[in-house]
Amino acid sequence: MVEGGAHGYWVVLASLFTAAVLAVIPLPAWLVWGRPEWIALVLVYWCIALPHRVGVVVAVFAGMAMDLLEGAVLGQNTFALAVLALLSVALYQRLRVFSLWQQSGIVFLLIGIHQLICQWVQNLEGVGARSLLFLLPALTSALLWPLVLHTLRGLRRHYRVA
Repeated sequence: MVEGGAHGYWVVLASLFTAAVLAVIPLPAWLVWGRPEWIALVLVYWCIALPHRVGVVVAVFAGMAMDLLEGAVLGQNTFALAVLALLSVALYQRLRVFSLWQQSGIVFLLIGIHQLICQWVQNLEGVGARSLLFLLPALTSALLWPLVLHTLRGLRRHYRVA
């Protein structure tokens, strides 16, 4: 086992990097609308697991990176992820005691808020979606929450990230 502490922060950064890669991998056209919000999922997990180390500041940097990777308006993902992190840190004590499926429901709501903020900015640009399909990633993210939770929890325990 590897010692955690301040040195375990690389696990958080590596998971965010992996999520960023998953977020930009090309998908077939019929799957694009259902792509889970990987960065948001990983950020929610770390905000719940380590609210004293991962929060709004990490979300702002992750959001700026996603704005650059996706070619979005600078600040779109930054603002949406900052709000997501703020809500996650504010709710982390409640989320920890919920069952897995209750957590999935809350993750659906949190990522739905993230999607609504991004859609709002895109509507201001004039390129927003014309249907409610933009909320589909919130559903797929909620369905993948148990997998993300158990994977990241296993990594956190293995590397003793605290």
